[in-house]
Amino acid sequence: MDVRWEEYGWERLAPGVGRRRLPGWDATVGLVAGERGALLYDTGSTLREGAELRAQTRALLGGRRVTHVAFSHPHFDHVLGAAAFSGVAVYGAVGAAELLSAGGAGGPAGSLYEEAVREGVAEAEAAEAVDLLVRPGHAVCGELTLDLGGGRRVLLANVGPGHTAHDLALLVPGSGGEPPGAPAVVFCGDLVEESGEPQAGPDAVPARWPAALDRLLALGGGDGAVYVPGHGAVVDAAFVRAQRDALAARFGGSGAPA
Repeated sequence: MDVRWEEYGWERLAPGVGRRRLPGWDATVGLVAGERGALLYDTGSTLREGAELRAQTRALLGGRRVTHVAFSHPHFDHVLGAAAFSGVAVYGAVGAAELLSAGGAGGPAGSLYEEAVREGVAEAEAAEAVDLLVRPGHAVCGELTLDLGGGRRVLLANVGPGHTAHDLALLVPGSGGEPPGAPAVVFCGDLVEESGEPQAGPDAVPARWPAALDRLLALGGGDGAVYVPGHGAVVDAAFVRAQRDALAARFGGSGAPA
């Protein structure tokens, strides 16, 4: 599987682990493969994008299908492709399903549909994706380990609030050993952004955002981890620390040094 990532515009991060930066809003989706299952982290901004991801992931998985989907947070560019993955187990931070059932986005920003159209999604595409949206059936409060088979276990962690009140991170543990094996990979969602300043909309909880980044750093377990932002290039722990400090200076709030 790993030799084919680049053919589909994906970036290989570790054996069986990769991500793609989607066009338009530069949103990241991640894929983690085990012997029995595969988890997709976020699903794109439209059903068309979701269908493309479904085809790509099936090719990368040797004909197998994604079995689990996790939403990093309930914003349009991360969830509106979900209906392309029928029959999968869908995970979100506790409260995300209720928010999406009520129209999504939350706060003065308006509904998920309005957010998508405001950001440039065609009205018909946005309406279709919202109408068919698959909401999380599994709420994560704290941490949850999923076994994808073949020794591949991943951890979903409700590390927010920060960018939203429903921020869910994904940890793929490293292989360790001597010499060092594959690094730990932490998918951060929009708690970390590299291609621009972190975006704090009306549903953000800015004063608690730095502490959420401290929890991300703790998940990674050290400077050797790879951190995957919701938008932008892969970064290291030093970048996450610097962004935490910048957010604390911008909004107030702090976390314990990590």
